[in-house]
Amino acid sequence: MAITNSIKDFHPVVNDAFVATAQALTPELIETEVRPVRVVNIVPEGGDYAAVEAAPAFERSAPMGRDDRLCLDFGDHRVGYVTFTLTPVGSPADAPAYLRLKFGEIPYEIAADSSLYSGEISRAWIQEEVIHVDVLPAVVSLPRRYAFRYLELTVLDTSAKYKVVVSEVVCRGVSSADMAAVPPLRTDDPELVRLDRVALRTMHDCMQTVFEDGPKRDRRLWMGDLRLQALTNYATFRNNDLVKRCLYLFAGLTLNEGRVGACLFTEPLPRVDDTALFDFSLFFPCALWDYFEATSDRDTLTELAPTAYKQLELSLKDVDGRGLVADREGWWCFLDWGDGLNKQAGAHAVLIYALRRGVSIVRALGDEVRAAAYEGHVAALTRAALEHLWDEKLGFFVSGAERQVSWASQVWFVLAEVFDRAENAALLRCLMKQNPGVPMVTPYMYHHFIDALLRSGMEAEALAAMKSYWGGMLRDGADTFWELYDPKDRYASPYGSRLVNSFCHAWSGTPAYFIRTHFVK
Repeated sequence: MAITNSIKDFHPVVNDAFVATAQALTPELIETEVRPVRVVNIVPEGGDYAAVEAAPAFERSAPMGRDDRLCLDFGDHRVGYVTFTLTPVGSPADAPAYLRLKFGEIPYEIAADSSLYSGEISRAWIQEEVIHVDVLPAVVSLPRRYAFRYLELTVLDTSAKYKVVVSEVVCRGVSSADMAAVPPLRTDDPELVRLDRVALRTMHDCMQTVFEDGPKRDRRLWMGDLRLQALTNYATFRNNDLVKRCLYLFAGLTLNEGRVGACLFTEPLPRVDDTALFDFSLFFPCALWDYFEATSDRDTLTELAPTAYKQLELSLKDVDGRGLVADREGWWCFLDWGDGLNKQAGAHAVLIYALRRGVSIVRALGDEVRAAAYEGHVAALTRAALEHLWDEKLGFFVSGAERQVSWASQVWFVLAEVFDRAENAALLRCLMKQNPGVPMVTPYMYHHFIDALLRSGMEAEALAAMKSYWGGMLRDGADTFWELYDPKDRYASPYGSRLVNSFCHAWSGTPAYFIRTHFVK
């Protein structure tokens, strides 16, 4: 699967006033000093790898020479900057200390041989460093920010005359989120407590100067991830200025014609990537409406509404003569990872979904003319979907020239409210019973499935599905929730190697949202 979608003749459109508003909302990061809690060995276990305790605490290592290694467990997922002290013992140090450092969110990253990596995205994301320390003793401060739980330090060489002792290992953790600001969860269900805690940790570690999609990789602000992070934030950390900052960044740094880009970089200065995704641009009006519902911030709604309208109007240009969103080759719409997933039907449903949020925005701002126009588009797109995409015999929506039946297409048409609530519930029950061959792959898509169940009055099924899927990650050792989870294949990756998967990922933090808005009130 190609994972690039670069715009030809890329000409970003910058609104300096919007960018200035966003930059004024840049948060101060909260710093927390964290030390390792134990020494571990990483060993094969059950087809994967596990951390087995070697010592219940850590203050300083034994003297270490060539090929000696030390693996430290920080007790939970951490995002921050690492410092340690390196002290020579024996004769005077007559050569540099030559070290390899490996950081892992999960034990597999420590155990894997990165020299064998052959994935589709840059190996530069692998958290591994080889350093020389020329003057000893030394306090070594690593300049790069890491996302990890485990740190393995290997002495590649010193000399025959001396060894080194490692001590004072500290991670200066950073986040713009304050765990103390989250209201306590009041439930007697221990599984919900644990799901909520890990979801909060996921959110906390992704909340930096923007809502990052993953603090290990890609460290960017993605529109699809932001929408789900913002919903979870409103129910937990309530750092609403961070959402506002991100919305202004997307509105202030757009692609050709004012289209909201799929993602933004934030350093050294904010800039839009040359990547466009049909559904992600449409999530701007959705996220803006969610923000207004959570904050009642009419000034922001008014100022950013034109950007929201632009996304709807640009997307309507992609509707073909049959009244359907035109299918395309390549990575033009996300919906979900998954080889072979056709995106046409899902994209069509996302457009209806976003137009409904557009109607809410324009009505809140008193623009009945535009509201009527958007409602007309909803009606026309709905008629086209029922005529061309709904297969009465199959009982499912189909997508593309091959008339593919996927979970993603059905879920998005439920969310688009093409049918009424009872019909949607019947469609979802049929989906779960027949289980068509193009499944959901990511927690991102599972979020929308849970949302669809809840909107169809299927609370018990939604709770069971959430506990089964995210609970499976917990049972497989998650400290934070992952970018991708296949219960049948722990080594699944959209990039050709699990080594570059993100194991703390923004779109996976929504159990805290569902728990706090639907299951514990």
